Amino acid sequence: MGEHTLDTSAFGAVLLDIGGDVGALVVSVPEALVGQEIEVRALGSARRTHTVAYGYGSGSERTVSAVFPELAAGDYELEPAGGGRALRVTIHGGRVSELAWPA
Repeated sequence: MGEHTLDTSAFGAVLLDIGGDVGALVVSVPEALVGQEIEVRALGSARRTHTVAYGYGSGSERTVSAVFPELAAGDYELEPAGGGRALRVTIHGGRVSELAWPA
């Protein structure tokens, strides 16, 4: 299987499934991570899930983010697929948490 990367999303909206003890996470990432997978796992768990960083919009309105639309409340660790600098974040039920990936 060949490697491929994803570029700017043609869509401007992302559906989030939050409420009760379920929240979401939006991670602002550097342009260099567009098309790359970012993994998240609850602290103390080996189970990981991933999403891809996309560019949304164009020109001065362009933003680059990775969205995890449905995560159980708790503490998580994120890192690029394949390893790299890990970040920690707390997810709160019924809310959207935001995190800025360091450049």
